[in-house]
Amino acid sequence: MTIADIKTTTQTKMDLSIAAFKHNLTKIRTGRASPGLLDTVHVDYYGASLPISQVANVSLLDARTLSVQPWEKSMSAKIEKAIRDSDLGLNPSSMGELIRVPLPAMSEERRRELTKVVRNEGENAKISVRSLRRDANEAVKKLVKEKLASEDDQKRTETEVQKATDRHIIEIDQLVAAKEHDIMSV
Repeated sequence: MTIADIKTTTQTKMDLSIAAFKHNLTKIRTGRASPGLLDTVHVDYYGASLPISQVANVSLLDARTLSVQPWEKSMSAKIEKAIRDSDLGLNPSSMGELIRVPLPAMSEERRRELTKVVRNEGENAKISVRSLRRDANEAVKKLVKEKLASEDDQKRTETEVQKATDRHIIEIDQLVAAKEHDIMSV
């Protein structure tokens, strides 16, 4: 493995950490409805556990209501039960073939709890990015020890990896701040 390989691999993995963090943030509910909110809910579909998005069309009716349109009429009751049993605290209601999922208003206390969850997720993402930095630096040190790279290359690479780490941590902080603002706005 060369220094260029180490840099590109580290950059790619850091970008993937950010993408995973963004995905985790979509699971955290704000005051507004979002079709991605139901991505974590799975339904029993002929013996297989599938996400709701694979057995129904999830869309917005208004800012605080989701609509779930099952592709098969027989799935309506199973989808409604899966949403009710999930840890999201939602109470769906059937209207013929359409399932309405109103989002209850969040209390101030619940909003504060969710901001703590967001900060914790952000800290986990930062830890992931920092461990990638550590791994890259150790790989470069190993190359220097094996006489495949010079110490100047090591210093340059460590500086570049640190700059990439700083950029990703700033991005994580911005995502955390934006999500906290979404949660706290009424």
